[in-house]
Amino acid sequence: MRIFAIGDLHLSLSTDKPMDIFGAAWQDHVNRLAAAWRETVQAEDWVLIPGDISWAMGLEAAMPDLLFLADLPGKKLLMRGNHDYWWSSRTKVNAVLPEGLYTLQHDSRRIDNVAVCGTRGWSCPGAPGFTAADEAIYARELIRLELSLQAADEDADKLVMLHFPPFNERNQASGFTELIERYGAKTVLYAHLHGAAHKSAFEGERNGVNYIFVAGDYLGFRPALIR
Repeated sequence: MRIFAIGDLHLSLSTDKPMDIFGAAWQDHVNRLAAAWRETVQAEDWVLIPGDISWAMGLEAAMPDLLFLADLPGKKLLMRGNHDYWWSSRTKVNAVLPEGLYTLQHDSRRIDNVAVCGTRGWSCPGAPGFTAADEAIYARELIRLELSLQAADEDADKLVMLHFPPFNERNQASGFTELIERYGAKTVLYAHLHGAAHKSAFEGERNGVNYIFVAGDYLGFRPALIR
C-alpha cells in the first residue's frame, strides 16, 4: 500500500469549463490525468486530493466527476477547496459518494500508520490585499486544523493536507505552520497555486517538516508518491 497525492483536478465533465484557456499545461488534462493515474496507482493504494476537485455548482452536477474518480484505481481521500462550490455539506456529500471515495473535514483519517489531518486553509497574514474578512476566515481555518490534529491517533505519523499554502508569498511562518510544528506533523501537502505562482511554492524541509506542493498542473497531472 502506497500513498499518493494530487490536487486541483478542476474536473468539469458535466459543465462547459474548458481548462486549456489557462495555457498548454491544461491541454486535454482529464485524459492525461486518467492515463497517468492508471500507470501509477494500484488498487490497494490511497490518493489524497487536497481540493478544487470539480467546477460543478451543485452536488448532482458533480456526480460525473466523482464517478470518474471512483473508476480510477485506489481509494481517494477528498478535501474541499475554495472552488468546490458543489460541496454543500459533508453529510450530503457522504450520502452520495461512490464506493472508494472518502471525505476529510474537521477530523482525521487513519491510513496504515499515517493519520491524515487537514483543512482548506486560507490566505495568510502578510499576503497582498489581506483584509479583515480574510483574517476572520483564516482564524476559523486555524480552529479547524487544530480540531483535525487533535482527532489524530497519538501513535500515528501525522500528515497534514491543506488546499492553500500554509505561508504567504514570502513563505513566512503562520498560524498554520505553528500548529503543524506544535502537533508534531512531519509532512504537509498543499496545492492551489497555478502558472507563474508555481515559482513561489515552497518545497522541502523547514523546522523538521517536509512540505510538498501537489497542484495537478505542477505535477503534469501524475499523482505524486508521498509514502
